[in-house]
Amino acid sequence: MTDQPADDFRPEARSPRGFQDRRARDLRAERRILDAVSKVYERYGFEPLDTPSFEYADALGKFLPDSDRPNEGVFALQDDDEQWMALRYDLTAPLARFAAQNWDGLPKPFRRYAFGTVWRNEKPGPGRYREFLQCDADTVGSDRPEADAEIVALGVEGLEAAGLPAGSAVMKINSRKLLNGLMSQAEITDPVQRLIVLRAVDKLDRLGLKGVGDLLGKGRLDESGDFTKGAGLGGKAIEAVLSFVQAGVGASRAETLNRLDPVVGGSAEGAEGLAELARMDAALKGMGVAEERALFDPAVVRGLEYYTGAVFEAELTLDTVDERGERVRFGSVAGGGRYDDLVARFTGQRVPATGLSFGVSRLVAAQRAIALMEGRQERDARGPVVVIVFDQSAMAEYFAVAAELRAAGIPAEVYLGASGMKAQMKYADRRMSPAAVIIGGDELAAGTATVKDLDLGRELASNLADNREWRESRPGQQTVARADLVETVRRIVQN
Repeated sequence: MTDQPADDFRPEARSPRGFQDRRARDLRAERRILDAVSKVYERYGFEPLDTPSFEYADALGKFLPDSDRPNEGVFALQDDDEQWMALRYDLTAPLARFAAQNWDGLPKPFRRYAFGTVWRNEKPGPGRYREFLQCDADTVGSDRPEADAEIVALGVEGLEAAGLPAGSAVMKINSRKLLNGLMSQAEITDPVQRLIVLRAVDKLDRLGLKGVGDLLGKGRLDESGDFTKGAGLGGKAIEAVLSFVQAGVGASRAETLNRLDPVVGGSAEGAEGLAELARMDAALKGMGVAEERALFDPAVVRGLEYYTGAVFEAELTLDTVDERGERVRFGSVAGGGRYDDLVARFTGQRVPATGLSFGVSRLVAAQRAIALMEGRQERDARGPVVVIVFDQSAMAEYFAVAAELRAAGIPAEVYLGASGMKAQMKYADRRMSPAAVIIGGDELAAGTATVKDLDLGRELASNLADNREWRESRPGQQTVARADLVETVRRIVQN
């Protein structure tokens, strides 16, 4: 067998697994979210910060494996000085490194927001990518519960600014200290048993009280016949855990704390957690964050090996539908909490910190899910006005038209392919152009231009235009004086 000649080699055109190409519709949706959320962050006094895509691998803490090549969980490479660098896994570890490196010169507390791409060397799957966008806000250097409350308020406002309808998402708040207090009061000391309890609590929404109760006891047999071994708690401990997770049902923030007091208040850490949440409640009231927008939910379990105090998670409350019209539970679109140990990895000194992260791609997907649920058809990203090339000798005039439209703030392009009139119109339609401008010999001689309303054509073709008066008052094609061209196109674009 002979080797294939190098000149004949043709690589297969394919994307790496877990990575995706994104076109105009997705990119513009992401940019709108980033712009809107960034403005909220800046109104709250957070300053922007951008850190490198690469960090030294040892700065990533728990993601550094016990192997010679640190590439489990992260994408790593060795620098020319034999130090391992890795693409950032999130935006928090770089913040901790930056704060430790520049602490003496920073205002304290340091309030920053950041957005950018992060990379995770994990097994990809449906909706699970190795590269995606995050948008974070963090306060470093304040241990006050009011700092947590401000992050929650910022998150609530940010979700609405990002385009989620008011009331479509709720920020659920819990505290690691409450959970630790629960374990202490219920005398659950075994680490494996504690982990099973936390996993059971985390499944409350899916399994209900009965299912969680089974997992807290001997175990649960699911519908497929598979048996999951339980935590093996006694009846009194199970009752305490179930009372704990139900404390927020139908209750205000203050009422939830009152219900939790008998369950966790007897432990020092539980009492501390209750006091901190009470201060958060007062601050949230002061900022006008209503109970239905941010509530205390003791069933929230979020990366508790990482967080040291308050934890919060923004959940979409609306039932959504997928592309097949089937009801789906969308779940979390943002989350965060207090992490007081991260900077200490670099300095040896504990530095309090709290923050929130938006999953930008999740927010885009949430907006689309809501649109599907409401029966709204999402329009593809709108393209530029296309100036049709009818006469090769008039190219200078066509570029003059495009320049006038651009100067008026209207995106425009001259068709630069080699196809005829029909293909050019098809091109404009594929670009989702709002209009096409046609200037042939007759128009040149008369000092006019023909404008074709492509948006109207798409509306009529999709049978969505049921407003007869609107259709009749909007001509699909019109010939106008050359001097009126820009204003005619503007009316179409702004419709």
